[in-house]
Amino acid sequence: MPTTTTPIRTGIIGFGLAGRVFHAPFIATNPAFRLDLISTANPDRAAEAAAQHPGAEIVATPDELLARAGDLDLVILASPAHTHLEQGLAALEAGAAVVIDKPFVPTVSDAKKLIAAAEDADRVLTVFQNRRWDGDFLTVKRLIAEGALGTVHRFESTFERWSGPNRDRWQDTTTIEQGAGITYDLGSHLVDQALQLFGPAVVEQAELQIVRDGAVSDDDAFISLLHSSGVRSHLTMSRAAAQSGPRFRVLGSESGYTVYGLDGQEPALKVQKWPGSDGYGVTPESEWGLLGIDGSEAGLTPVPTEPGDYPAFYAGVAAAIRDGAPAPVDPRDALEVVRILERAHSLSAAD
Repeated sequence: MPTTTTPIRTGIIGFGLAGRVFHAPFIATNPAFRLDLISTANPDRAAEAAAQHPGAEIVATPDELLARAGDLDLVILASPAHTHLEQGLAALEAGAAVVIDKPFVPTVSDAKKLIAAAEDADRVLTVFQNRRWDGDFLTVKRLIAEGALGTVHRFESTFERWSGPNRDRWQDTTTIEQGAGITYDLGSHLVDQALQLFGPAVVEQAELQIVRDGAVSDDDAFISLLHSSGVRSHLTMSRAAAQSGPRFRVLGSESGYTVYGLDGQEPALKVQKWPGSDGYGVTPESEWGLLGIDGSEAGLTPVPTEPGDYPAFYAGVAAAIRDGAPAPVDPRDALEVVRILERAHSLSAAD
């Protein structure tokens, strides 16, 4: 493993949205890392990868990158979920630490295999739950910690998009059994956030459906969780939402908090406004959420949104690899997310 003065030699498998937008920019802008290898079979993406990261070598297949994993300190899997088990095991066996984009894996069984392999290899394994560092989520965490809401009884989290017709991409063409569908995709974020805020939970209700012509996995879903803390989480996710509800609505005994829109880090990264760019992670005042009680004398008060901080994830990865610090996302947390997602699919299928 690298010392504090040598860069963490890194390879990325996949240069679609995940690899290009959510991983490579953080490796490129953090001096603890060096981006050595990128795997993509798409010629256009290969050209884009070479232009954005001229110091990296581009290879055509994951097997080519994994064959050289022994020369890397870190392998990032920005690949479809159904490939994560095989690729993760190969990288760990070669001696590399592994970051896996969500969804972690399609099954609890696969998750346990990867966690056991990481422990046997004594290598870092973590899952890219970047939305723990969304500015709006960090604001919710702060308000709860400060007691601004009193005792929370309901947490509503909505992540909806309008994707239009079914497209030729792995999320739309692979099956639920392979870890596809909106519940595994955006649901991985929403469940993880709920568990982080309110602790362990069971699935009380799950409504998963296909609404777009030609889709082979769920693209519109609702999950209700009951946490052991007593809080209920209502989680809504969709690729077929022409209009979206609040991103968060949190109701407590003393107050409530509502915020609309999505964290701005993703759209910034898409246009190569990378960490370090002016205004990165800052939410404009016009998009701040509101705290208070409808109709009360005090009314509703805008609350400044905490700065978004996706770079914190890879700062944590560097600390874990170099210093033995805890992984920024414990893979056992990700296993619990998969357990809930499996249960949601099972309940929905039984209805």
